[in-house]
Amino acid sequence: MKILVIEDDVLVCEALTLILTDQNYAVETVADGEAAKDLVQTYEYDLILLDIVIPKIDGISLCRQIRDLGLQTPILLLTGRDSSHDKAVGLNAGADDYLVKPFDQEELIARIHALLRRGQMSSQPVLTAGELRLDPTSCEVSYGNEILALTPKEYALLELFMRNSKRVFSCGMILEHLWSYEEVPSEDAVRTHIKGLRQKLKAAGASSDIVETVYGIGYRLKALQHQKTEKSTSHVETASSKQKTISAITGVWHKYKEVVAQQVNILVQAAESLKSNNFKPDLRSSAQTVAHSFAGSLGTFGLEKGSKIARKLEKMLQPENDLNANDAKKINELIKALVQEIEQFSPPTSQLTENEQNQLPLILVVDNEVVVVELINQAINKGLQVIGASDVNTARTKLYSEHPSIVLLDPTVCESWEDVSSLLTDLKQRKPPVPAVIFTEKTDFANRLQTARKGGNTFLQKPTTATQVLEVVTQVLERDENAETNILAVDDDPKILEILQILLGHWGLKVRTLDNPNKFWEVLEATKPDLLILDVEMPEINGIELCQVVRNDPHWSDLPIVFLTAHTDADIINQVFSVGADDFVSKPIVGPELIARILNRLERNKLLRRVAQSQTSVDRNSCSYWRTIFDAEPECVKVLASDGTLLEMNPAGFAMIEAEKGDDIIGHNIYSLITPEYRDAFEKLNQKVFAGSSGTLEFEIITCKGNHRWLETHAVPMQQPDKSIVAVLITRDITKQKKALSELKKIEQLLQQT
Repeated sequence: MKILVIEDDVLVCEALTLILTDQNYAVETVADGEAAKDLVQTYEYDLILLDIVIPKIDGISLCRQIRDLGLQTPILLLTGRDSSHDKAVGLNAGADDYLVKPFDQEELIARIHALLRRGQMSSQPVLTAGELRLDPTSCEVSYGNEILALTPKEYALLELFMRNSKRVFSCGMILEHLWSYEEVPSEDAVRTHIKGLRQKLKAAGASSDIVETVYGIGYRLKALQHQKTEKSTSHVETASSKQKTISAITGVWHKYKEVVAQQVNILVQAAESLKSNNFKPDLRSSAQTVAHSFAGSLGTFGLEKGSKIARKLEKMLQPENDLNANDAKKINELIKALVQEIEQFSPPTSQLTENEQNQLPLILVVDNEVVVVELINQAINKGLQVIGASDVNTARTKLYSEHPSIVLLDPTVCESWEDVSSLLTDLKQRKPPVPAVIFTEKTDFANRLQTARKGGNTFLQKPTTATQVLEVVTQVLERDENAETNILAVDDDPKILEILQILLGHWGLKVRTLDNPNKFWEVLEATKPDLLILDVEMPEINGIELCQVVRNDPHWSDLPIVFLTAHTDADIINQVFSVGADDFVSKPIVGPELIARILNRLERNKLLRRVAQSQTSVDRNSCSYWRTIFDAEPECVKVLASDGTLLEMNPAGFAMIEAEKGDDIIGHNIYSLITPEYRDAFEKLNQKVFAGSSGTLEFEIITCKGNHRWLETHAVPMQQPDKSIVAVLITRDITKQKKALSELKKIEQLLQQT
């Protein structure tokens, strides 16, 4: 967890930093109100410690401004003033708690724990995964009966993974969550801490891959059997998220069963034509299209062997290949094997209804069992699912494990208003936020006001019929759809498009689909997506051409683009990255990897979006705001003049090029680091930027220490206050990716030779 300390007294600031660091918190400090406001607008904090008497903007005014921005981060005021009036002023300004200096260290930690329990990170008091147990109150971690002695960063890493058990975190994301902007190290530091954490977990009896690496993405906690804390109060159990996903994908298979049969028939015709030496070009083209479709989709349904056969078949059917008698025999055998795989396939079954197979919105009902059962009986007819919880702890457990679309809450089932407030705050600050409907007999103005302040969306008075309750829930869900992240997926295979909607829908991502690339531009303008998913091979217009169109338009040039395709050869991969793709995912779809890559891509662009949104409220004449962002960005950011002179570079950039001092490189020409064969390409990119366009380039450098590295850079023009133009480049290290592609190409060449 990350805490911002706003304090101008150096001694107090140092003391607070030591106390909080000892409790495994990442601490950032700032000495005046203006700089603090910049940081709060730019970064996310779990708690703010705020002194009242600080320069530029006093603490009370800053507290009001933070709340006016709509930020609900818990604020604990620290001050030497102990009068009742001063306390009242601070609390009325939006503070959550108040502590008078000099303060007792134990009381300070207790108050911080209490605020964090009510803040956005509240969850089960003790986090468990199999035999692994983490107690946030005592900062104690155990595996089985053995207590682990973790360093503060190892503890913070494990807590991050356990609180987000279904997420994959890139090194950059981990740096942003666990290090302050003043101390951001290189990604090697993350890997070192993960290695240490793994070793200590393994020594305690855990498997060596309990913190697993997802290649090309990052790290996550391996799926473990979570311990049950209590029995459910409802006798009606719903399927797990995994079962629901399997069932939904099975539903897609059944839906397109006839289409698959038609595609199989094309392959059968192709096989018969090969036997009779009458393999016409149009049938060959149709068979290749079917093979390409099957290569990308069959593995997603569980037919991994079918996908591999289809990929081999697709390569052999390419029009440039001259087929001889042996080739025809091999193709015939592949078609026969593929048809046999499809015809013998029996998709997994479950006890879920057809509506559940379609992944209906899920309602978490925090109420007595009678209400839960009544709503379950009516929900299917309304296109909804229902699960129940009889108290806040059970509700929070299901909130993290089942990911409901909405919560129906009767506050009277909670022991105190503090429990209600904690749950509502948690719902509001989840990503995406989960709307709440308050379902109670107490509907007086005081209760409505109290709930509204904590994010309750709708008030519904008891007694009300189950049908009326579900109608209100449906209305709230329809209103809430606009808050979801928009993704546009373009693919000519409707099966893939439906699976994308199923997989990404669980994460609050709204997927708009398009199977006709000719309508791409009008759908793009109407949808205004936050991310674009493209297939490479499509009729008439391919994904690479669509990517070029997007990158050439100033309005859409920064839109994140992820390619999803069955093509895995190095030439295609290089081609999609050269036209401006941000990422590349191979078919058949592996759900967790696809989700992780998309979430990581969206999070990577989050900082730039926050900067753009807050530009209007920032003093343009002050560079402190931009300097904070520039220095804290975990990837290399550099500013170039038109002749290639390096004007600025952030600490991550110095680490990437292995420069000991800024003077070694600032003011010098950047071309001296680029290998000779890529200098012309880099110069053309720089000229393009100064002509007003953006661009992306992969190139090789030789660092200041003589090491070779492959980099990918995205460059954009930026106008200075004096109207002059500079180039801003964001660069990442892709050396490992290049090495992997090189090895893949060697393997493919060896396979072709054999």
